[in-house]
This record gives sequence, C-alpha cells and structure tokens, in this order.
Amino acid sequence: MFSARTYMFAAFAITLFWLMSAIHSAPLACEDLVRPLDQVNAQHLEGRWVLLAGSLSDPTQMKFFKRRNSSSIYFSMANATSSISYTPSVLFEGKCHYQTFNVTLEGSILTFDARHQVNLTVVFLYTTCQDCLVMRYDNESKKTVRLFLFSRRREAEQEEMEEFRAQVECLNLLPPAVMDPNEELSPKTNFSNNVTQFNSM
Repeated sequence: MFSARTYMFAAFAITLFWLMSAIHSAPLACEDLVRPLDQVNAQHLEGRWVLLAGSLSDPTQMKFFKRRNSSSIYFSMANATSSISYTPSVLFEGKCHYQTFNVTLEGSILTFDARHQVNLTVVFLYTTCQDCLVMRYDNESKKTVRLFLFSRRREAEQEEMEEFRAQVECLNLLPPAVMDPNEELSPKTNFSNNVTQFNSM
C-alpha cells in the first residue's frame, strides 16, 4: 500500500513536470512563429502584394510609418535566374512614391544589389496564411528593424492578424499598425520619383 506521503510526492512531481514543460514550450512557440521559410518560389512572388500591417523597432520611424495612406510591393522576374525586380510603393498625402531595386532570392532571403546601397536583408517568415507574405527586415548588425504583413487581399482575417501580432511580440518590435483597407493604392501609372523619405519598405 502507498502512504499518503507517497501520493503527495507523486502529485508534486507531476505538477512540477507540467510546469517545467509549460515553461520550456513558450520559447519553442516563438521559434516556430518567426522561423524563416526553407524556400520561396520566385514565381509565387510575382505581381503586387498589399501591405496589411507593419511594425518597426524605432518609435520615430513607426510614428512616420503610420502617416502613410497605403503601401504595396511589386515583384517582377527579370529572367529565369534568381534576379528579381522589387518595387515598393507608398501613397502619402495623395501622392505616390516608389523606387525599383534589383534583388536576389536565395532560399528565403532577399539580398539587395550592392549598387543600391541598401543596408538591409529581407527574410520571408512562416505564416499560416496561404496568400500572405511575412517579411522581416534586418540591418547590417543582423538586428530585426521591421516586420511587414503583405497579402493579395486588402484585409487580414482576425486569426491572421493575431498570428502576426504574436510574431511582432516574439521579435520585440512595437505594436503593429494596421492599414486601412478602404484607402486607395498607388496606381502604377501615377508614381512619383520622390522616394528619399520612404525608404522603410
């Protein structure tokens, strides 16, 4: 027969094991949420993607980011190689701003052509959304400075936004700003070359 002390010890051991399992599982959740994709199909990227939400690490840049009306990115395959044309556009106070960059895709990483002097690396992260892109922007020091959620659609579902907010928290970024789906997008025929202050895309 087991004594009361034995039962109490067994109950304590089970409770301790459960608590330790819960503690150790928390970091793994973040590891899963912010893990880079193994491979990105360049053909899947082609075309326009609309910014649904974004988060930055710098409060001043975040404040300025929130002032934009809408944003989108456009991918175009230059040829059959990994060379890609990447054009971010921003609609700000009724005027479109854009710039085209040459980038190279290797696995899940976009690298800017050295001629552009862009000190950022873009990494595509895991997402359960089938028509979304989650793009992490790292600086030269490998620090994550922004995280953006793009989609072919204009608005995210609630669970998609919850997942993105969790990714933002895992990367210790500021609370994300959600774009207004009713705002007009930059028409490609109306782009402006004034891009100097819109380099955060």
